[in-house]
Amino acid sequence: MPTLQPTAPYDPLTAEARSLLFRTASYLGEDELVQLEKACAYAFHAHDGQTRKSGEPYITHPIAVTTELAKWHMDIQTLSAGLMHDVLEDTGTTKVELAAEFGDTIADMVDGLSKLEKLEYNDQAEHQAESFRKLILAMTRDVRVIIVKLSDRLHNMRTLGSMRLEKRRRIAQETLEIYAPIANRIGLNNAFRELQDLSFQNIHPGRYNTLQKAMNSFRRNRRDVVGKVLSAFSQRLVSANIEAQIKGREKNLYSIYQKMQSKNLRFAEVMDIYGFRVIVNSIPACYAALGALHNLYQPKPGKIKDYIAIPKSNGYQSLHTTLTGPYGLPIEVQIRTREMDAVAEGGVASHWAYKSGDDKLDQATVNTNQWLQNILDLQARSANAIEFLEHVKVDLFPSEVYIFTPKGKILVLPEGATPIDFAYAVHTDVGHRTVAARINNTMMPLRTKLKTGDTVEIITAEQARPNAAWLNFAVSSRARSAIRSYIKTMNRQDAVELGENLLQKALSSLLPKDVLLSEELKEAYLADLNNKQTTFEDVLYSVGIGHTLPVSVAMHIANLAGEHFGGEVKLSPIKISGNETGRVHLGQCCNPIPGDAIRAVIIKDQGMIIHRDTCPNLLKADTDQQLDANWDAIHHDASYRTSLLVAAQDGHGLLAAMAQAMSGEGADIEAVDTPSQSQSGTEGFIEFKFRIKTKDLSQLNRIIHALHNIPSVRRVTRV
Repeated sequence: MPTLQPTAPYDPLTAEARSLLFRTASYLGEDELVQLEKACAYAFHAHDGQTRKSGEPYITHPIAVTTELAKWHMDIQTLSAGLMHDVLEDTGTTKVELAAEFGDTIADMVDGLSKLEKLEYNDQAEHQAESFRKLILAMTRDVRVIIVKLSDRLHNMRTLGSMRLEKRRRIAQETLEIYAPIANRIGLNNAFRELQDLSFQNIHPGRYNTLQKAMNSFRRNRRDVVGKVLSAFSQRLVSANIEAQIKGREKNLYSIYQKMQSKNLRFAEVMDIYGFRVIVNSIPACYAALGALHNLYQPKPGKIKDYIAIPKSNGYQSLHTTLTGPYGLPIEVQIRTREMDAVAEGGVASHWAYKSGDDKLDQATVNTNQWLQNILDLQARSANAIEFLEHVKVDLFPSEVYIFTPKGKILVLPEGATPIDFAYAVHTDVGHRTVAARINNTMMPLRTKLKTGDTVEIITAEQARPNAAWLNFAVSSRARSAIRSYIKTMNRQDAVELGENLLQKALSSLLPKDVLLSEELKEAYLADLNNKQTTFEDVLYSVGIGHTLPVSVAMHIANLAGEHFGGEVKLSPIKISGNETGRVHLGQCCNPIPGDAIRAVIIKDQGMIIHRDTCPNLLKADTDQQLDANWDAIHHDASYRTSLLVAAQDGHGLLAAMAQAMSGEGADIEAVDTPSQSQSGTEGFIEFKFRIKTKDLSQLNRIIHALHNIPSVRRVTRV
């Protein structure tokens, strides 16, 4: 597309929108305003002839998006990207052409805002997740990308009326789950609240309208409350010689709705509708104002929060208190400095709005950059875009708890976090090696939910490793992604080790010991596969998970070694120690224990399952997938689960006698089923099913013999 002149034939609607944009962006310098006109003309020509669902010229949308960005005092590059954010996606313009006109930075921002081509994906959910991942990763390179996206989403939400109902609800749900929390996470609080309300309006229009009517009625009945409180606050602060700006506002509808839902309240029972903001000149003045207002209205115990001493993770700072105001209504008050207010309302956008170099303003950018680094870590650990999207959703918790390390450092975690989340927040290696935790000097379970102010000490062990069960209660994206990543890595390592074991055993029956699996044979095998992407570890992994039979790989390698064999190739028996993990499992269908005759079955994507040789499931397995197996040296402290069915004549003390007989032989009774009538139908006989743990077949036989010695026991069967 050729370079455009800074003038273009705008229609009246577009001309009005453009005029508002330039009035809003009047803070720009002259050269920047020239570039803004150039970007505006470029976008106008690119979208020429396109209309929105409402019938309006399409260019009115990017102009409205950019006007919102100008309200946030964003820089010229961001405004230019806002004007052209749909140019690559919806027109024939290429990124190369855009870069030639406006530079690589703006072109990269616009590219990050463009969705992926839909033809690349068959699954809509995967396409959406991949597009979101592209956006988030572009944001990690330049945070202004997400600021433009939030402005884009805000205008789209304001103009959803022309969409069909199902699409409105889908877009609103996505906004509520992802984009509103992102706005909150980077500190764009006004955008956060409006996105929440607009989503609420489109997802539950009936509830929204009912609540809005209730608010209008409440406002009429309590219209004097705000005026009374503002007057009282002003007089008290003036008398205390505290210079302050005071603002009053109502809570947004969605936050009221959330409170009604979470606490099962009717609207009339929600009291804290009003909020007030007191903006002062310094931090000492914040605490002085807090004391003055506590002398004016009674503060509510437990409702005072100091986010100045302990800021939120997005850089937000303020003193919070709840007072009992006129008519007994609770009034929430936020007290902060002007710089804190800038961060609270603009978040990371305040970095561009204010060039004072103030540490508080810069802190919002520092915190956002730290969050973006966490996002990059999540990307590295996620197996696919859908998993990445789920991790990011978890990371966008609006509620937080503040936890102390033993040395007094504060860590910010999502609400509902446990010691596992805390351990991974300290360091990934600490999380991996966690075995226990002390909360406020008391040993507590790892699934305990932490509260603000808790002091947590993590106890580690060198040999410890993550437990998959932790995923049932870990809530932070950092912990969950680290646990999943570790488990995937360990599963691969287990599969590779099993594959190597199986392949070595297969080769030992084919090749002389001095040949076996040399590096030359590995390279020759890979060359014969003619797949440059495959490593020999990939081959071993494929064998270990059952995708490839070890015998077929062994025969191939043996032929490459010049050893040609005919007839059946038989693997030497696999040695089973009984405490297998990862890719070797004891069959749950037959519960083999040391001493049982066993065989192994290689199951695709599962690894190796060990069965008793009489197990019906073994008979169903393909003989090509079966291997001989023997028990190896068994650990003395190992125990194995099995079940016994005992039929006996009913009598007093029977259950106690059986339990004593089993425990006397060293068995651990895990469970016993409620006695039922014997399946044999014999009158007066009942059956018990015991689930026990035993060391080996010899001990089990002693247990069975001890049960037979009870006079009323007629039959003992291993299930």
